[in-house]
Formats: sequence, structure tokens, C-alpha cells
Amino acid sequence: MRLPSLVAAAALALGAGVSAHAQDTEVTLRFQHFVSPNSANPKYFIEPWAEKVAADSNGRIKVEIYPFMQLGGSATAQYDLIRDGVIDGGWVIPGYQPGRFPEAEALELPFMTPKLGEEASMAAWDYTQEHLLDDFADVHLIAAHMHGPGLIHKKGPAVREVDDLKGLKLRGPSRPATLLLRKLGAQPVGMAVPAFPEALSKGVVDGGVITWEMSPSLKLDELTDSHTDVAGDDALYNLFFIWAMNKDSYAKLPDDLKAVIDANSGMFASAWAGRAHDTGDADGRAAMVASGNEIAEISPEVTEQIRALGDDVTAEWIEEVTAKGLDGAKLVDDANAAMDRYRGTVTK
Repeated sequence: MRLPSLVAAAALALGAGVSAHAQDTEVTLRFQHFVSPNSANPKYFIEPWAEKVAADSNGRIKVEIYPFMQLGGSATAQYDLIRDGVIDGGWVIPGYQPGRFPEAEALELPFMTPKLGEEASMAAWDYTQEHLLDDFADVHLIAAHMHGPGLIHKKGPAVREVDDLKGLKLRGPSRPATLLLRKLGAQPVGMAVPAFPEALSKGVVDGGVITWEMSPSLKLDELTDSHTDVAGDDALYNLFFIWAMNKDSYAKLPDDLKAVIDANSGMFASAWAGRAHDTGDADGRAAMVASGNEIAEISPEVTEQIRALGDDVTAEWIEEVTAKGLDGAKLVDDANAAMDRYRGTVTK
């Protein structure tokens, strides 16, 4: 056999060996989040997502899920833990690092999102593709999503008027949320969700804004007395999340396993994550009703007063980020347009 033929045969054999090895590759990926495994996103999205990835890979990808930041670090540092390869992946709230991802804040402005997390999440994925890929370029993005409606949980009677909020120390999860609380006359306290129950029990805060679905796992039936939503179909506020993977952990996967992750990413995964929050909201609200706590909705008239103050927050946000070199008005317009594409598309 001539030398070129020998080389070709050796290369073919080597390629076949590599291909066979790739098909036999099994990997374990360690993902973590910062809440109870009984919370809506872990229960209805994260754990089922891990199970689906395992099934779709015929067991060759095992995704281990660690709640309560069991692999170390803090919820506020989760993005960097993924970026730096301390963990293979996890659930991130970009707003836990105020000012780092300013373009994402447009999604969190007052009354920006519909109350269905699935609709808001599909819009968030579109907006992410348009504006946030550079922001998250140092991780491998799997999903971008929102939760359901954020509402006010507090000790004492439900909120009926704007003045009922004046002077209250209220936990807020993000910069837009704290800007709104301040505009409403409250004293906002920026705080990651794991710290909220202890802050309530010690009287550090009088209450805070968060979803129905987180209420049971945070024991808000015991730590607060009332739960108040605004009238209408739009959420008082919302929060933006990503489900992401370390870039090197993804890059090391053989192509067929990358394809499994890809098939469980994007709009499909984002809508699924939002839908998980909607399911959890129904569970959480039912638990708070069963506890006997006061469940209230602010009147349409007072909701309009709050919306007007929210519009002031949005205008001030546009001015602020524009001064920093971003086109704030376009970001808000594009976020609104994305929400409008999906508003009313999901049947409850």
C-alpha cells in the first residue's frame, strides 16, 4: 500500500475511534440555585429540565442540581461562579448585581410585563436576543425568563392606598423594584431572596415584594399578614432571570451532547421556565388563602395612581441610562414591543 493510502487509512481509523469514543462519552454537570427545591422554578422547571436532558441523551448527561447554593458562594455572585467554572451552570438573577447589566433592567420596569410568566418569558427571550447577548457573552445562555406578577407582602393590613406604603421598610429584589418602592414612599431594602425570611422575623423589614409562588417556601403565611396585588393584567414589577452554563463546560461536550443541550434551550426552555412560575403562583396563592391571611387587590383607581408613579420611574430610568451612553427610550420601546407580541397568547 502506498504511503498516502496508509495515511488515509490511519486517519479514517482514528476518526472512527474518536467518533466511537464521543458516542460513549458520559458527563456529569453540576448546577445550583439559591432557593428551596420545593419552589416553583426548581420543582416545575429546573428538575424536570435536568431529567429531560438525561433522557434525551440516553443517560449520557447527568445534571446534578444543588439547591440553597450548596456548592458555595452567594446568590449575588452566581453569574461569576458560572463564568469562572466554579460550577457548570445555574440560575441567575442579573439584577442582584445592580448596574452591571443595565439593558436587562428595561424588562423589570414598573408595569412592563403581563401577569403570566410564560408570556413575559417568551418576550424576555426575544429581548435578550436583541439586546443582551453581549452582556452574557462569557456564559453559555440556555434560557432567559421572568416570573409571574410581583406583589406586596407585609405585616399588618393590606395596602389599599398609596399612603399605606409610606415609611415602610420593604425588601426589593432589583434596582427597578427599589426605585419604584422609593417612588411610592417606602424605604426600599435591596435584598436577595434567601435573606428575606430572617429579615422579616427580626424586624429588619416590614415586608417586601415577591411572587405568590415563593410565599410558601419563605413562610410568608407565618411571617406576614397580608398579600396585595394591583388591579389589571400587568404586573406591578417583575424580575429577569437566566439559566446558564459555563462556556468551557459546554464546549467540552461532544457535538451530539451539545445538540441535546441546544434542543432544551432558547425559546422552548424560556417559556417552560415562565410557565413553571405560573403553576407555582397558583399553588402559592392557594396556600396563602388557606392560611387565613388577608388577600387583597388594590382598586383600579389607586392602581392608576401607582402606574403613574411607575411611569415616572421609567422616565427617570431612561434619562439615567441615556446619560451613560445607552438608548434608554429604544430599550423601553423594544421591551414593550416584545411584551406586546406575546401578551394574551397563553390560555390560563
